[in-house]
Amino acid sequence: MLQISPSILSADFANLESELARISTADWAHVDVMDGHFVPNLTLGLPVVEAIRAVSPIPLDCHLMIEDPDRWAPQYAEAGGSSVTFHVEAATDPVATARSIRAAGARAAFAVKPGTPFTPYADLLPEVDMVLVMTVEPGFGGQSFMADQMAKVREVREAASRHGGEIWVQVDGGVSQDTIGQCVEAGADVFVAGSAVYGADDVPARISELRDLAAACAGH
Repeated sequence: MLQISPSILSADFANLESELARISTADWAHVDVMDGHFVPNLTLGLPVVEAIRAVSPIPLDCHLMIEDPDRWAPQYAEAGGSSVTFHVEAATDPVATARSIRAAGARAAFAVKPGTPFTPYADLLPEVDMVLVMTVEPGFGGQSFMADQMAKVREVREAASRHGGEIWVQVDGGVSQDTIGQCVEAGADVFVAGSAVYGADDVPARISELRDLAAACAGH
């Protein structure tokens, strides 16, 4: 199943309830949590996640770009994140972290930055429900898509297929009408789009367009 996860990093933070309503036809609301340490930017934390969970028409896909996810990740699941992604570069014990996210009732996922290889973390696949391949450097919205990361997406998809089960492959960064096809062809099935969605005049139409483009590329 191909899924669209608009990033609220590109939304109007002063009106998050109405901004979430604008993406009600998407599959997920992608919530970028940045702590100003793991990445240079600072966004939002647990209280905001709890608040938006109460008003969001769709489940929250929390992407933690923070230090010490071993400690904090399960708390984001408890706060209402239906999927919680942590960065392997920041985790001390990624197996325990993934298990604690699942124990809190959420889907667990790990992310790799553009410069981080996937192979050393392939053994984590039994512990997670999704792998996020960053197609920009984490920390800021509106960056250009890094097409060279498609080789890593293929690697993750092939490893997930060998592993069996249903492991989603997510891409995040620069995903738009122009790049979503490359992501589908490489094996991704969950697409984070920020400015491509919230920058559109008609947000629901843009979500439909992205979904249709992805389906066409997948041969559906």
